[in-house]
Amino acid sequence: MAEKIQQLESVVIRSLRQFRDRYFPDKVVKDDLTSVVDPGKEERQLGLLDSLPVDVQFLIMTFLSPVDICCLGATSQYWRAMVRDPLLWRYFLLRDMPHWPSIDHLTMPHLELLDEPLIREDVSLEDREEGEEIGMKLKFDYMSEYLKGCPSCRQQWLPSRPAYEVVTSFFQALVPSSEPRFAMFGPGMEQLDVSLVTRLMYAPDVLPVSETPHRQINGIGSGISYMFNNQHKFNILTLYSTNKTERERARVQQQSVGNKLFTFEGTDDSGHPVYSPAPQVQQVCQVVDGFIFVANAEPGRVGDGTSEVAQIRSVLNCARGSASRPLLVLSCVSREQPEVNSADRVSARCRSPCVDVAKRLGLPQLSNPWMVQDTVAESLSGLLDGISWLLRCSGVKPYGS
Repeated sequence: MAEKIQQLESVVIRSLRQFRDRYFPDKVVKDDLTSVVDPGKEERQLGLLDSLPVDVQFLIMTFLSPVDICCLGATSQYWRAMVRDPLLWRYFLLRDMPHWPSIDHLTMPHLELLDEPLIREDVSLEDREEGEEIGMKLKFDYMSEYLKGCPSCRQQWLPSRPAYEVVTSFFQALVPSSEPRFAMFGPGMEQLDVSLVTRLMYAPDVLPVSETPHRQINGIGSGISYMFNNQHKFNILTLYSTNKTERERARVQQQSVGNKLFTFEGTDDSGHPVYSPAPQVQQVCQVVDGFIFVANAEPGRVGDGTSEVAQIRSVLNCARGSASRPLLVLSCVSREQPEVNSADRVSARCRSPCVDVAKRLGLPQLSNPWMVQDTVAESLSGLLDGISWLLRCSGVKPYGS
């Protein structure tokens, strides 16, 4: 990835330079400091930024926030054109996406277009806007994709959703019907060195426990009620794939165990696995207001995702009104790990980026609202942002969010 970004960086600089030389010749200055200017020839005074070489202008833009770059584009016709270069924003997308802490169904960029070959270096910005045939989709707006997905400037659009009707079931006895109920499952609950569920139960400064019912139903963890922002109660039902003893043994030995939540039914026409939830899981899916999937985002511990994709789809399909049920994916690691700084100013993350997790789990193909949120089990950082999103999708407006 770092090599690809470095290659694109040089292409962006050449593209900007060719554009300026062709359409803004009055902005062109000699990069050669030994060049002599005729003192008898009156020259137009340029602004400080305008008079800098293009590669220096580009370097300055790499240190600006997206909002600052847009403000820079509002200062003049020259900068408006420069900051709208598609290659520039393609560079920002490739550079910054791995560092975004969250992504959702409304802000997920089109990753497949980032793999398209670069456009010809001799094509100017003006030519690209005129839509000449150059062998790729030139109308793709990388700038809009970046601003839509960047957490610092994205807008939160959430569809309105009516409250679920009352469901007559023995699961109603688990929690009060007024509380939003969410089923939590996934390998990150069982594979990480730090238990996310245990940390949740003993973190009153993050999410105080409101109530702990003493009910167990066919191995499904009893619903625990939490208080969000000291205002809103919600309940989480934990769905473990096996019992605690087997989970601990598998975690120590780093082995997989049989999953008692799902039954393997075979493969579909494409060779992908097909699962059906166990009867008790199906009943849970019919009464909960949404789902929390805990993904293992630690490096070297992430699989191909085919089984996870199939299990997520099987759970959503058996839920009543499944298309409207939100899915929060906690892209979880055990502990905070510092980023590794490389020589080319690109930092390598010690976790799977949330955009990669969304792609691996096939989330863009779902009709449900979904969000991927980077989370740390030990500190629970990122968790409240995900819970806030989940409550809003469930018809709750959290105060202060």
